[in-house]
Amino acid sequence: MRSQVISTRRLLNFEGRSERNISTMPPPKPLTPSSVTSYLITILQSSEHTPYIGEPISQLAHSLQAGHLALNAAKPSADEETIVATLLHDIGQFAPQADLSALLDGNDASVRDMDSGGGSVGRYSHDELGSRFLAALGFPAKTCTLVGEHVNAKRYLCGVDAAYYDLLSEASKESLEFQGGPMEKRERDLYYDRFGADWVRDICRLRNWDDGAKSETLSMSEIEGLDRYKGMIERVLERVE
Repeated sequence: MRSQVISTRRLLNFEGRSERNISTMPPPKPLTPSSVTSYLITILQSSEHTPYIGEPISQLAHSLQAGHLALNAAKPSADEETIVATLLHDIGQFAPQADLSALLDGNDASVRDMDSGGGSVGRYSHDELGSRFLAALGFPAKTCTLVGEHVNAKRYLCGVDAAYYDLLSEASKESLEFQGGPMEKRERDLYYDRFGADWVRDICRLRNWDDGAKSETLSMSEIEGLDRYKGMIERVLERVE
């Protein structure tokens, strides 16, 4: 696979706004493990030309880098539901708006960008949109929950570790302002009580892989491609009763 080092200039149009060049292939009917996998792979492939907002890499590069970190996680190793969630954690950010509308509430107004005044810093509630989108496609609760909590994980980690905030990219710090800011102690305690230690660990691990998947110099030839995930996505879908 050819090298994937994309410049900021290529990822922006002449007006300085992020391009969204995503396939408009409609959601498959019927929803089978095979058809859903092919559909999602097509969306991911199309995201090669969509910028990971605020970062000088593509959304596809970010997704694959995150998946690579999950696949190669040190003990405890990540299970397939977690690896697939990591690969698809930002699907609510770049899935076609018409598809989100078709599979969710039918209201395009629910898909809105966060505008910092200098341009979009992503979709409002892309974590929740992604979780609901994957649930509608038939994914298990674990995968959907991990996707749905990766923004809250950022807020949680900012609350428990001041040094974590300093490690965030400028784009991630900017979007944090729209996402509720760092969790205060009471909110953190309630969050921990709601999910428990094991879930919070897995949610925060996904968040750390997300944060680590922003390399401008890592070539796509150095990490696993989409073919590595096809069988895994199908298996995760097949295990849903």
